[in-house]
Amino acid sequence: MSGHAPSECLAFQIRNTSGLIMDLSLIQAHSASAEKIAAGVTEFETYIRNNCEFIPNFGERRRQGETISTAFVESTINQVVSRRFVKKQQMEWTLRGAHLLLQTRTKLLNNELDDTFRNWYPQFRAAA
Repeated sequence: MSGHAPSECLAFQIRNTSGLIMDLSLIQAHSASAEKIAAGVTEFETYIRNNCEFIPNFGERRRQGETISTAFVESTINQVVSRRFVKKQQMEWTLRGAHLLLQTRTKLLNNELDDTFRNWYPQFRAAA
């Protein structure tokens, strides 16, 4: 899928973050605020480095005509989930129930659900 490879822009941002960390290191011994900011920026840089292959290049996606927002999906999910937690609903979810439902759905989407059932029930249908 286009837009998922680390881009020049992302590499530029990592270089800028590294420069900011170096600047902050010069003053953090004299300032508790600078020390906190340096810790946060370092954590952010680590996150970016570890996850850069999963961070979409939205500019490239837009140029390719791809979707760059999932807000409409997230909004729908939030509405459904919040309605299930309201006491007035006929079918109400508990936090544990919602968590288990999400785990099941994730296993299904990752094609792991059949294997999980086979671990629990060895007689479950044979792998296709």
